Amino acid sequence: MKKILCICLLAGSLSYATTDMNSRQSVQKKRIATVTRGDVKIIEATENIRFLSQQIVKEYLFLFVTPQKEAVKAKVKKRLVTLSNNIRMIAATTKDVDSKDILEFLAYSKDQIAQTLTEEITEENAALMLDYSETLLEGADSIAAAHAYDFSSEERMLMATKQMEYLIERIMKYYMALHVGFDNPTNQNQMNKSIAQFGNKLQDIEAYTYPKEIGGVKSKILKSWYANGFYLGKSETLFIPKLMLISTAHLEDLIVKIALYHNQNQ
Repeated sequence: MKKILCICLLAGSLSYATTDMNSRQSVQKKRIATVTRGDVKIIEATENIRFLSQQIVKEYLFLFVTPQKEAVKAKVKKRLVTLSNNIRMIAATTKDVDSKDILEFLAYSKDQIAQTLTEEITEENAALMLDYSETLLEGADSIAAAHAYDFSSEERMLMATKQMEYLIERIMKYYMALHVGFDNPTNQNQMNKSIAQFGNKLQDIEAYTYPKEIGGVKSKILKSWYANGFYLGKSETLFIPKLMLISTAHLEDLIVKIALYHNQNQ
């Protein structure tokens, strides 16, 4: 009960901070000429946090269906170290007051995830983990908005690949949630929405003209997504978590290759 109260207070405080930041941004022009390397690093870190916020909870939900619980927990603990490193990097770089406040909420959520890993795997704890993931996501989005700048064309493509990686993790988080006790319209809608968003980002990749060797990777991504999409569409009657996790991990590996191309092409 205490944890649930903390989550409610946390969500309320984060919403207030986000609203206050948005009101400030409404009277500020987007910084283009004054963008710094620090802003770029912060945007990169927020993308990492978005990705990890979904990946960590997806893997926690996998604990309900795998006998290899200690191995999965060890993996999640490593993700938490990476999450902590990204939070610290932003804290050491940002000068934005609202971002510093939001970082406190992110650090709290990260600590609560670590604590939950030491406790029994229950539906109550899983529900809290789902809440923590959304808090991390909302906080990362707010910090990114405070350091936004106009991307170059290659940066936009790089960001598209990062968003695709995040969306795969989000899709799989809800795929797992729907089958371990959280089968409700909200979670189903969130999964469907993420699938549609991934499809939109994939269109950006499909429309881009790549050199021959990278074009081959693009073709593999399209085929992989078609196969994954087929089984996601049958998820109500066919639950194959281990196979889907392996398959989507392969899809992410392919997307990373596209991301590397755009990163080097800036």
